[in-house]
Amino acid sequence: MLFAALVVLGIFTMSPVLALDCPTLVGRWPYGSAYAVAASGSYAYFSSGTVLVVADVSNAAAPKAVGEVVLPDVIGDVAVSGDYAYVAAWDAGLRVIDVSTPASPVEIGFLDTPKGARGVAVSGGYAYVVGSSDFTQGGLRVIDVSTPASPVEVGFFNILGNVSDVAVSGSYAYVVDWSDGAWNGFRVIDVSTPTSPIEVGFVETYGDALSVAVSGGYAYVGDYYTGLWVIDVSTPTSPIVVSSYNPPGFLQDVAVAGDYAYVATNNFGLEDGLRIIDVSDPAHPSGEGFYDTPGGANGVAVSGSYAYVADDSEGLRVIDVSTPASPTGEGSLDTPGGVHDVAVAGGYAYLPSDHDGLWVIDVSTPTNPIDVGWLDLPDPANAVAIKESYAYVAGHGWGLQVIDVSTPTNPTKVGELITPGAAVAVTISGDYAYVLSAGLRVIDISTPTIPVEVGSIETPGYGSDVAVSGDYAYVADDHAGLRVIDISTSESPTEVGFLDTPGHARDVAVSGSYAYVADHHAGLRVIDVSTPSTPVEVAFVTGGQPASGVALSGNFAYVGWAFDGLGAYDVSDPASPVEVGFTDTPANAGDVTVAGGMVYVAEGTAGMEIYRECEYPLFADGFESGNCTAWSTTVGEVP
Repeated sequence: MLFAALVVLGIFTMSPVLALDCPTLVGRWPYGSAYAVAASGSYAYFSSGTVLVVADVSNAAAPKAVGEVVLPDVIGDVAVSGDYAYVAAWDAGLRVIDVSTPASPVEIGFLDTPKGARGVAVSGGYAYVVGSSDFTQGGLRVIDVSTPASPVEVGFFNILGNVSDVAVSGSYAYVVDWSDGAWNGFRVIDVSTPTSPIEVGFVETYGDALSVAVSGGYAYVGDYYTGLWVIDVSTPTSPIVVSSYNPPGFLQDVAVAGDYAYVATNNFGLEDGLRIIDVSDPAHPSGEGFYDTPGGANGVAVSGSYAYVADDSEGLRVIDVSTPASPTGEGSLDTPGGVHDVAVAGGYAYLPSDHDGLWVIDVSTPTNPIDVGWLDLPDPANAVAIKESYAYVAGHGWGLQVIDVSTPTNPTKVGELITPGAAVAVTISGDYAYVLSAGLRVIDISTPTIPVEVGSIETPGYGSDVAVSGDYAYVADDHAGLRVIDISTSESPTEVGFLDTPGHARDVAVSGSYAYVADHHAGLRVIDVSTPSTPVEVAFVTGGQPASGVALSGNFAYVGWAFDGLGAYDVSDPASPVEVGFTDTPANAGDVTVAGGMVYVAEGTAGMEIYRECEYPLFADGFESGNCTAWSTTVGEVP
């Protein structure tokens, strides 16, 4: 990942200057949405964030998770062959898992693949892995897995574009890719000589080809926008499109068994699920059956009379497809949804899920966080703040929910306040909750079970976060930048100042006379708010990817860079922030919180990670390494 670069008042400085080898990962709660699934025998293998879960599906009505293994990155695809599961784990490359004992899966080998691993297929002692491209290193990798513990790359074929999936049949690998260029499409690659793969056929597609399956002389390509393409590959060097079928929704994955193609579609809540298409006549595919899954179907595998769907935040769904025209749901295993906020208090982390409520995680031992409580909520939960024994959760559809967490293993809803729009952020100060919902709303929580709105003010943007310091609330207002609101009179909050930041203000933290704004593609902005009516930017830090979260502790600011990771910056001089540490994270680093010497990062589809805070090392005499004057005075000058 790219290290952030520092620009201060127009002066460009490369960083880090003072590398502290931090933040340091100490623990993870790695669960999240399901994107990939495979089935073999009586077991289904599906992803939950960075975890590969092994489920016993011998009783389809009651699938049971029997084993799991945590991997370093989000799982993009999984293929099972014999006693091994081969996992494409994005930036963590190919991971080989021994699943001979399903209750105790063990990673035994891995191979780092440049540009990551998004799709995988296994055939004849080789794993075929595809990854995205920067026009130099993406494409198809042929990996010898005859010794599973020591996978070795033996061949590579470069492909321009974002390579999505691969299927193998006989001596050919069938690859799909997409991009904004004219090279999108379906490729046939001869792998009869594994050390020298070569492209022998190509068909251009006209959307985003994400998945591919091969059966009976035909390739079935799933395109996100344009649906299912059926391609005759009986002559691999001359693939020919024979038909297409575009079902409702956005097509994510395709599997083929017998006369039917099974496609997973994700339509953001509208007819998401499994569609079964009759391809007995490949030139004339026709709709056959549909099963509406509760989540967004991302992946599908078929074994016997059952289809197994990776259903995003709803986990694994087992569907009886013995009658293709009338598929029926059998059993399921839930997974947590995406986590975009985190609050920590009293040895517990509270994670609002964008699909399935509030999770309570025991972090008293940071190296081993354990979920101990959960409360289902009716709509996506966006943010959470803690005061004493109550959690205040902001969410879609229902505004502010008050949850009694005095017994962390049994969180209980005790109050609510419906707000005019979706509640996206909440912070607590004194007896008031400050909630962003169609503006800033001031809510009296002196009686937690009966929250009462006492004041409000509209903001010109789409508020993303709010911080309170003294008599002022600071609102990260998306395209409208930073808004400063006087809340000294709770019933009449009044905007007194603003600064139109160059990006989209997504998060804000305040310390002393400075506000630190995560400004999306414009990075971290440091703003002097000593005169609230006239906030002034004094410095900024830009990185390779959008800034989505920021937290402060002592002299350090911790920034979540959405697609890069977690950065640490010395802000002892706010006008001259310096990068002192950076670490990659497995998914999209979002909200950041600091508590008890630990940095907690909400990782979206990969749960939560816990890092140890940065600290400057000390010399043997006890002086900090940066305090050269004091050190010289004590030790004296060197002759």
